[in-house]
This record gives sequence, C-alpha cells and structure tokens, in this order.
Amino acid sequence: MNPAIIGPSGFTDLIALRADKLLQIARLLAGRQTFPVALTRPLAGDLLSCAVQMEELLDAYGAHNNRQWSRFRSLTATLKLFADIGYKLLHIQHSLPFYRLPPVERDFAAATLHWLESTNELLAKASAGLITQATHLNLPFSADLLRDEDYAEPLPMGRLPQDRPMRKIKSAAEIITYVATAYLNLAAESELLHIVNRVKPSQYSSCFPNPLSEDSIRYLKFRFHSLQSLYDTHVSETEIESLDTSLPVLRGHISVVYHLLEIATHLAHYYERHLNVQTGDSLLRRKPVVSTRMLLAMLMNYAIAYAGQYLDHGQRLCQVMLKRYAEVGIVVVPVPSYRGFHVRPATLVAKIVQHYGSDITLELDGQSYDAGSPMAIFRANETINARKRRWLATEIARISPPKDDLNESQVRAAVLDVVLKLAQEGKLVLYQQPLRLAEEFSNEGILLEKVTAEIARLQATGQIDIRADLTICFAGDQRVLDDLELLARYGYGEDSFGNNTTLPKELTYLRR
Repeated sequence: MNPAIIGPSGFTDLIALRADKLLQIARLLAGRQTFPVALTRPLAGDLLSCAVQMEELLDAYGAHNNRQWSRFRSLTATLKLFADIGYKLLHIQHSLPFYRLPPVERDFAAATLHWLESTNELLAKASAGLITQATHLNLPFSADLLRDEDYAEPLPMGRLPQDRPMRKIKSAAEIITYVATAYLNLAAESELLHIVNRVKPSQYSSCFPNPLSEDSIRYLKFRFHSLQSLYDTHVSETEIESLDTSLPVLRGHISVVYHLLEIATHLAHYYERHLNVQTGDSLLRRKPVVSTRMLLAMLMNYAIAYAGQYLDHGQRLCQVMLKRYAEVGIVVVPVPSYRGFHVRPATLVAKIVQHYGSDITLELDGQSYDAGSPMAIFRANETINARKRRWLATEIARISPPKDDLNESQVRAAVLDVVLKLAQEGKLVLYQQPLRLAEEFSNEGILLEKVTAEIARLQATGQIDIRADLTICFAGDQRVLDDLELLARYGYGEDSFGNNTTLPKELTYLRR
C-alpha cells in the first residue's frame, strides 16, 4: 500500500512551526559573514540540537528525495555536522591545558584555532544558504532576533577542588600494564593514521575508500572510546593516578586521539555522502558549502595527521611505562623447527619485542642477544646451527663408513647413503629431492669429515635441515615473554616445511 502524500502547504506549515529556533540561529550566523559570530559551546550546542531535530523531521517525510525540500534538508544536515565538529573543536581547545600533551612537529593549538575559525565561516555560509532556501519555501521568520550576547560563554579562572576520596586498587603494576598494553595493541591497528605521511595533498581523494573510509575511521573511534572508558574504570581517581604523573598524560593522549577521530569520522562522512564524485549528493556537489579541497585538508592535515602524531607519542609513553612496571621473568621455548630462526620467525620475535618497547634478551650457550633486533637473532641462529652440527657429528660417527680406499664416485655414494640413513632416522629433514650434492668429492681424507662438510653445505643451501630438539631462553618483561611463548606454541607462524600458519588472535598485531 502506497503511503499518503502530504500536501505542500501542510508540510510547509509543519516545518514553519518547528523551524523557528533553527532559523533564528541561522540568521544570527549569516547576518555577519564578513565578521562571523564567534562560535561558543552554547551556540554550537543549540545549533546542533535544532539541526538534529529538523533533520529527523525532514527525513521522516522523505525530504531528501523531494525536489522542493532536498536542498533545505542538505543544508540542515551540513549545519548539524559542522555544529558538531565545531563543538568538538571547542572541547579540544578548552581541554588542551589539562591533557598535558607534549609538543609535536606543528603547533596543535594554533591548528585547532585555525580550523575552528574555518568551521565558523562554514556555518555562516551554510546558514546564509538555509535562509535563502527558507525564503524560497515561504517559511516565516520570527520577529525576535538573537544577539551575540545570548551565546556568550564567560568562563572564570580555576577549577573545583579535587576533594573526593581516592579509590584504592590492589595491584598498580597489573592495572597499568593492562591499560598500556591495550593502548599498544590498538596502536598496532591504527596504521591508517599515518597515511598522511605517504601521500601528497593532490592524492588525498585516492585514499578513499581504501585505506580511508567513514567505516574504518569510525571503527578506530569506537576502539579509542572504549580505551578511554577502560582507563576511567580502572585508573581514574585512584591513588596510583595521583602518584604516577605519566598516567594523566596517557589519558590526555587517549582523549585527544579519540576526539580527533570523532571529527575525522564526520568529515569522512560528509566527503563520501556529499562531495565524492562516485558516492556524493549531486545536488549539494553542484553548490557546495565547503570545497572538496578544504574539507580533505581539514580531514587529513588536521584530524588524521595530529591523531597519528599523538598516537605515536602515546605509544612511546606506554613503552616507557611498561619498562617501569615490568615483571621480569624467563621463558624456555623450542627453536623453530624449520631452519631455526631464519627471516620469518626472527622478524616475528623482534616485532613482538618492538611492539612493547621492552628489553628482551635471547640467551644461548652463555651468550645474550638482543631479541628486538632480527640481525642479532640471525647471529644466534648461527650458534644454533653450529650446535646442531656438533650433535649430528656424533650421530654420523655411529654409522660405520667403508674402511677401504674409495674413489670419487664411491665417496659420493657413501655420503648420500649416510644422509639418507639419517633422514630415515628422523635426524635430517629433506626439503629438496633429489639432493644436489657437491660437484666434486676428494678421495683423500676421512669420510666422516666429508659427510659432515657436505651436510653443512646442504644445510646452508636450504636443501636439508638438522632435526634436533633444541631450546633457547628469553629473559625480560613477563608480558612480552607471554606473547613470545604463545608465538612458539604456534610454531612461530609456520609449519615444519616453512608454510605460513595462522597466528592466534592475541598476536594479530603482528600481521599489521
């Protein structure tokens, strides 16, 4: 059954009844476009409330698909979105002194003020457009006029005394490492916040829909909001927060990234919905309130860029905190079954250590290696291979070689026979068959030495590996050791033949 059609005059009367306050604010903003009314939180909040209610009413009657009302509806949506952005910019501006953020490459406070002024100008422009549309639609205007003073925001200096009793927690170290680890894991999922460093302004539009989209930014926004809630639940108003000055700084980093992602989500939505050539509203795109260039500059150079910078600062802060509260331990794990610590397992081990920023050592034969450096792990692997060859030499000696003098072909056959017997016994793993033995074998010297040397060459060329149940130790921060032990339990991300295997969800940050 088709819905009833409301008549033009009936709908105009309905909107006129509900649009009075919105149009009053629009006239205040549009009346001084040359010198726009300074945006305040009371003004942005009132505009946001009125625009939300008007947009919902217009949508309930399908105004978006109506030729007469679609422009009015689009301008209302623009006012709603940029009023919300303006409110969040004002929140950042007023909160900056309490976030205790470190300086970054550019002046964040100045950039926030710049985009706040630009948002003010956009609201004035959109308000002028809404007034024009209201006139065309014969909407009445109230005789009452709003003044700048109606939305002034006088703010006395100072803050209320912090006189509530502080909460006590059982284990400060446990809670702090929990929150810091959660931040690091989320930072590993936030690589798209560094996209600005890899593209030129002329390429910003090419970042949509991959890696940037409203959906991907909104996901990160929700995750940082959850992280902020996690901090407030476990750390805020506790004794440890008052004693460890780095904790409120971490809260400031979490909050500023979250609010910047709120702004970025709105801007990505506006771009995709109204300005993108493939997905945007063609009607609004013909008469844009904000240019594509300006909107993408605000999205990329402000919201995404600063979110990425403060994300990195917070990451380093968490790594320092984890070192300070680290519980030191030792874990014994098996050596990777496929070629030991070659490129893949060595890289994964180093990435875990780098993720936490802790000092972890690999202990082997009385030597210590930096587990955060793949090159250091490669050096340890040379020691592991040497140990394997020493062990294998005793196994080769068990196999009685022929006692008579042998010619070159007999030496080759004897070497191959020993290699195959060791493989049958499970002492060697053959990755290539047939094996490509050395071009020449001397018939001088001891056969045991020839077999040992040839196995070393076959191992170095990746044709075989020595199967020995060897273990190594990692020492350092227990939280990092837990992840290293989990990595070892899952074969260091590969099977015994070097094929990729799936890592557990706890280690998904390694795949990013």
